[in-house]
Amino acid sequence: MLSRRLFDTCDDFDVIPASLSSLRFDSTPVKANDLMSMMTPNIKRSLFPDEDEDSGLGMDDHITYTPSLKKSAKRQRTEDGNSTCSKRPKTCTDIKAVVTKLEENDDFIADGSRLHTLPTVTGKHADLKSITSQTLTDVLNGDYDDVISDYKIIDCRYPYEFEGGHIRGAENMYLHETILTLLREPTKDKQIIIFHCEFSSERGPKMLRFLRSKDRELNKENYPSLNFPEVYLLDNGYKAFFNEQPNLCDPVSYRPMLHSDHSEDLRHFRVKSKSWTAGEKRRYAKRSMRF
Repeated sequence: MLSRRLFDTCDDFDVIPASLSSLRFDSTPVKANDLMSMMTPNIKRSLFPDEDEDSGLGMDDHITYTPSLKKSAKRQRTEDGNSTCSKRPKTCTDIKAVVTKLEENDDFIADGSRLHTLPTVTGKHADLKSITSQTLTDVLNGDYDDVISDYKIIDCRYPYEFEGGHIRGAENMYLHETILTLLREPTKDKQIIIFHCEFSSERGPKMLRFLRSKDRELNKENYPSLNFPEVYLLDNGYKAFFNEQPNLCDPVSYRPMLHSDHSEDLRHFRVKSKSWTAGEKRRYAKRSMRF
């Protein structure tokens, strides 16, 4: 029925205009032209957009568009055919230049503004920039203070591992929700973040990618800007660092994830991490179902 096609398919029609509510759809059918004549211009535009727009009402086979609407649609197609870059050439050119720069030279940081400050090595994860334990030692000793304004070391191991020995000044963040707190902090120019876990093979890389993904999402209107464009992964993780620089660990100790005295802790923190991730997936699925 026409009434159902007009109103049942759109959640936004909470109030029916008086001109339409007076019509009786259960009696003599109303002709399309009579219906159109009773609508205000605003109602016509909202119900019957130009033919190149997706209204979702499925009215094409019931009402013939007027010549004026066809002409408008033709103009719209002509405008759509023109590149949006012609209206804002500087913005489009800048984004294209940055993308090209990042594709041609991966030595640039993620916003394309400058080269990486720290020397990198080829690690286990080709998509991430890795640094050695010696480079991190140089950062801790202040050798890069003239070129970086601030640094954070994010230890993604579980709390019992962190308490059993960690890099001096590191922060323990093993949950995704704690990583999100970084994006709420004031940003500084030339600041860097260094992620790691026990071996930097799983937990550390995952948290790094999560931060980058949320950072891109937060700054999607200002691409390629990022809160943290320069992020690194400590190659081979805490174990390698402890073996090379135990004097820079507090306490001077190394507690592995699979320590026999912490099997219950391991199960607890694994479940906690997975439950948060599952909750995020459910929330994302609900948001995706909303029109």
